[in-house]
Amino acid sequence: MTAFDGILFSEIVSTIFYTFFGLALLLACWWLIELFTPFSLRKELEEDQNTAVAIVMGALFLALAIIIAAILQTS
Repeated sequence: MTAFDGILFSEIVSTIFYTFFGLALLLACWWLIELFTPFSLRKELEEDQNTAVAIVMGALFLALAIIIAAILQTS
C-alpha cells in the first residue's frame, strides 16, 4: 500500500470530474459538427460506410482530445 499513500481523495475526485468534463466536451463538439455539416455524419459512417469521413472525424477527435488534455493539464 505504500504506492498509494501519497494519493489524496481530492486528486481522485478531480481526475474523475475532468474525465467526464473532457468526454462532455467531445460530445458537444460531435453535436456541433453534426449540426453544421450539410449531411448526416451518422448516416455516412454507419450506412454508407464512408471511410474518408471516418478518417477525417477520427483525426478531428484526436486533435480535440489533445487540445482538451492540454487545457485540463494546465488547470
